[in-house]
Amino acid sequence: MEYVEETADERMQAWCIHCGKGIAGTKANEDHAPSRVLLDKPHPPRLPAMTVCQPCNTSFSVDEEYLAAFLGAVLAGTTDPSKQRVERAARILGSNAALVRRIEQAKRTYQTQGGDERIVWTPEEARVRNVVVKNAKGHVFYELSEPMLEAPSHVSFRPLESLTTSEREAFEEVSWPNTWPEVGSRMMTRLLRGDDLAGSWIVVQEGVYRYGVTQRDGGMLVRIVMREYLGAEVFWGE
Repeated sequence: MEYVEETADERMQAWCIHCGKGIAGTKANEDHAPSRVLLDKPHPPRLPAMTVCQPCNTSFSVDEEYLAAFLGAVLAGTTDPSKQRVERAARILGSNAALVRRIEQAKRTYQTQGGDERIVWTPEEARVRNVVVKNAKGHVFYELSEPMLEAPSHVSFRPLESLTTSEREAFEEVSWPNTWPEVGSRMMTRLLRGDDLAGSWIVVQEGVYRYGVTQRDGGMLVRIVMREYLGAEVFWGE
């Protein structure tokens, strides 16, 4: 990714965006958004990152690994590590038998009227939600220096293929309204220079992870696409 300098108010960076506690005097480290476990190696250079408290950062690890492995299993149609299309999912599933069993329990197979076998996977929604919201907070903070310390008013995620044509068209629309982002924010710089933008989407890794941040209906909207399969939406507002 391109390096985008930020010149927004540094006072906004005084708190952990996940728990709201002050960073000064606490053990802190870098939190990447998107989570690196959701990307392919080699990772793109200059991944978006922000400073958060270490306990918060560590708390997401188990759910991040779950989502990476679950997505890999869904895309491959199996939890077999040797048949994974996503290398990171193969490594996780190959080293965590308990997680394999847990994801297998979420799999249901059935036969269509034509006799074809189909697989339905049921995710652990609380774990997926945790990772989606974590990354959405990071995207807003990195692009606009806005710490979203309150719980979002709306969170949803579903496979893109399950959307109707009109729903997909609406989901893909993340352009900014007539008002522009704050001067000095990374989002403003992106809009002016086009850094890492494909339309209004910020592409972290082609075909792997992209996100959009915009203001909508008086609130803040983030949309995320993982592996061009899972679409997620997080909104803070009325």
